Amino acid sequence: MIPAATWLPADGLTLETNAERAAREQTHCLALTAGPGAGKTEMLAQRADFLLRTGTCRYPKRILAISFKRDASKNLKERVQRRCGSNLASRLDSYTFDAFAKRIIDRFRTLLAGDDALDADYTIGGKRITRKQIEFSDLVPLAIQILNKSVIARNALRQTYTDVFLDEFQDCTNKQYELVRIAFKGASIRLTAVGDTKQKIMGWAGALDGIFKTFALDFKAVPLNMYLNFRSKPRLLRMQNEIIRVLDPDSVMPDEQLIGDEGEIFAWGFDDSREEAKCLAEVIANWVRDEQMSLSEIAILVSRQPDLYADHLMAELEKQGIPFRNEQQMQDITTEPAARLIVDYLSCLYGQREPKAWTRLTNQLAPFADDEVQASIRQDFQGFIQQQRKSIILVEAREESLLGWWDYVLGFLKKVGNEAVVALSHDYESEVRLKEVIRDTKTRIEELLKLEPNLPKALERFSDDQAVRILTIHKSKGLEFDSVIILGVEKQTFWGKPDEERCAFFVGVSRAKRRLVMTVSQRRETPPSNPNRWQEQRNPHTEFLGYAKSFLGP
Repeated sequence: MIPAATWLPADGLTLETNAERAAREQTHCLALTAGPGAGKTEMLAQRADFLLRTGTCRYPKRILAISFKRDASKNLKERVQRRCGSNLASRLDSYTFDAFAKRIIDRFRTLLAGDDALDADYTIGGKRITRKQIEFSDLVPLAIQILNKSVIARNALRQTYTDVFLDEFQDCTNKQYELVRIAFKGASIRLTAVGDTKQKIMGWAGALDGIFKTFALDFKAVPLNMYLNFRSKPRLLRMQNEIIRVLDPDSVMPDEQLIGDEGEIFAWGFDDSREEAKCLAEVIANWVRDEQMSLSEIAILVSRQPDLYADHLMAELEKQGIPFRNEQQMQDITTEPAARLIVDYLSCLYGQREPKAWTRLTNQLAPFADDEVQASIRQDFQGFIQQQRKSIILVEAREESLLGWWDYVLGFLKKVGNEAVVALSHDYESEVRLKEVIRDTKTRIEELLKLEPNLPKALERFSDDQAVRILTIHKSKGLEFDSVIILGVEKQTFWGKPDEERCAFFVGVSRAKRRLVMTVSQRRETPPSNPNRWQEQRNPHTEFLGYAKSFLGP
């Protein structure tokens, strides 16, 4: 434990003034807004480091972090572990809203009565079955019901935590905020809400307007803003600033932070989507060949429906032999810890040298174990994998190199044990959900093997490591890439409510670190599926393209 006055950001990092003030806050709740790339997650990790290392969060009290996505929840937990070590990081509970709600239900399930009563072995599935099963959409409302009914349940939460982190708070829905308010309003707990009102692209899911203002009033929170963007080059920042002038004039970045001419912005027009696809595939091939760019640093963003908008481009990438991942097909399976465990295991088993996969594998099997336990686990599984490799060599001698790969996975999962797999995610406490993830992982690997019969290479395409990402702008939130292509900056693509579409476009633009390419096609032929209201003739989105007009490259 160190005095609060002597604390410095972990790993020698330098925080901007408001970020460091937020990290050190010991009294007030905080409503912290920040632009993309400003280091919101890092600030929360540093704040956890401050609270834990200075004893501001005094043992045995804990910190609760609530995120909207599983990968964001996992990312924060991993950052805190790197900043302050495994022992202190074990006092951070990092959940999604659904996982947090489920913890409340599991602990106080007996308070639910009538049609909402649940048996101890209840599951979560596609439909509601009295006492036996609920849907994911039931989790937050049932947790609210419990907290409304029981002072004991509310006090149990309040006595556990000194601090609560709320990440991507701009996307908080009415029900989610009600859960937070009932759980913590009026308690002597510091809440730190972090988000970017310019990235509020979940309006369709019920995200509140003015959520930060509501939170600040309810919790007497101090409003702070982080301006610095550590992601994008100056030219891209200046374009982003033009969008910010419309979205949130008070958050316009000062000119002195935008000095420099690094970065590239392009707007390319095409006669039709086939011409567009050929050109982009060739450009990407050139980036990889001439610039030695990693495929994982390239993203193709689409406002909606990648299967429809990027179909020709995916075909051209196939012709060029460029690996890609269509995130729409992936259905977030790559973010599942159990899927990552299986892929890393297969990479170690069938690959040549996979140090990253091996490190992830052992870390997942014992995420907070001390060095001695980690070494024991590492040695045990190393012997297990070596034994399985010998079996594979015998199979390969019969020229049946991929025969039985899933049998090896099942043997591995049996050795790991159900308890260790369930510990990877609170969602896996539902046996139905865990089986679904394992099944979907197998299906996805089988699909990739049809495209790439070499299993180690197919596994590379499963992960982020060696593939161009094709995804919706919505799914790109929180990600960053060296080069971003926004496909179809057209009125017929961004056709929703102007404010929401402007926010979405800003999210897409701000994913790029060094280079941004926007495309417009005059014609997009109707896909074979003949989607409803598809428009072949297209028009440029003049407002969005106008933000880039002064910053375009040659």
